[in-house]
Amino acid sequence: MLGPLAVYAEPHSYDLCQHHCERLSAPRGWDVLRLAPDPGSLTPTHDDLEALADAVREAALPPATPEEPPVGDVGRRGHLRVLRPQRS
Repeated sequence: MLGPLAVYAEPHSYDLCQHHCERLSAPRGWDVLRLAPDPGSLTPTHDDLEALADAVREAALPPATPEEPPVGDVGRRGHLRVLRPQRS
């Protein structure tokens, strides 16, 4: 089935470019269904515009100040921590 681009990740479907969409063929005995998008659904909705405004507001905020590392931590690299050796 061919239709408009997906709005969320679906593990068993793939988005195709216009060129490959037009060249798609189905195995013998299968049918390709081409769904025409509803023109009304192509315009942004109120929820889309509100989500965009929220994202712009969030991006405009100053960066958060880093927290003090817990005792024993030397630094962070992504989700990993560098720890000081423990002295007995």
